[in-house]
Amino acid sequence: MVTDNTNVLAPLLPDRHPQHDLFICDVADAVLKDVMQHMEHPFYSLSKKPETTVKRYENGDKWLQITPSVKGLATIYDKDILIYCISQIMAKLKEGEAVSPRVRINSRELLIFTNRGTSGREYQSLLDALDRLEGTRIRTNIVTGDEEQVDGFGLIDASSIRRKHGLDGRLLWCEVKLSDWVFNAIRNEEVLTLHRDYFRLRKPIERRVYEIARKHCGQQKTWRITLAKLLLKTGSQSPQKRFRQMIRQLAEHDHLPDYHVTFEDEADMVVFTNRGTMSPAQLVEGSIPPLQSDTYEEARHAAPGWDVRFLEREWRDWCVEPPRNADRAFIGFCRKWFEKRGRP
Repeated sequence: MVTDNTNVLAPLLPDRHPQHDLFICDVADAVLKDVMQHMEHPFYSLSKKPETTVKRYENGDKWLQITPSVKGLATIYDKDILIYCISQIMAKLKEGEAVSPRVRINSRELLIFTNRGTSGREYQSLLDALDRLEGTRIRTNIVTGDEEQVDGFGLIDASSIRRKHGLDGRLLWCEVKLSDWVFNAIRNEEVLTLHRDYFRLRKPIERRVYEIARKHCGQQKTWRITLAKLLLKTGSQSPQKRFRQMIRQLAEHDHLPDYHVTFEDEADMVVFTNRGTMSPAQLVEGSIPPLQSDTYEEARHAAPGWDVRFLEREWRDWCVEPPRNADRAFIGFCRKWFEKRGRP
């Protein structure tokens, strides 16, 4: 999309299907409810060219190794398929329906959902994306639910397609089987809602920065991170000098959904400020009532050594919807947190 009087592209892609409602996305963080783990750690390639080298990411005691297929690593655009699947599963869970790792995808609905065109080329791109998702192999010690899976697994375990007969037959539908690792995150509601304009962000790095802000800033007023740390978390292969330029441009255009972005040159810090645009379904601050004072003492016993105020922020950001009993839910969250991580 080109502005009326310049040759500069508008910061956001046009909304190709404006009648489409706000979606719920985890993965990961999918849903994208996207599952949180997919939002916090760099599972996906940010390159528009095929990446065929093994990538390893380490952050503290967490590690992630990603091995591509001959067609390259799964990209952040390929992730759109997982976001769609996670969203469908979460919608069914909300309605009390049975779910499974197998998800039937109406190809046209997927293209509309992800703000893509519906030409033949777009349908072919879905097939290529399925190949990369199925071929990319993961090894990690990042926990989903209460399980740590260190054997190799794919982002999806299998896929099948149906299309009209003939060489130029239109893709009708496809079915994917999510990996146990991803499905386990969904069942444990380790997911966050994304803004619909996520699919309008032009650049891979913009999508990745938004995911990180959504995961870490959440409903807080502000969140700060050093440029070097943000570069590490994005998984970008850009030199720090070039990455700094990209963040400055992002701050200048100020088009990131849900969060303002500012860059502090002297401190080399990136600051995210909540725009206050999240809907009630996204847990705008205040939708979960304040906790009782005794609850914090119980939380300290449930998660010894941890800052309970920090755990409360993590819990409020993690919640998909307000629990019936906030105090008991928070204590349960702290107990599981300690079981997974032990003392800090």
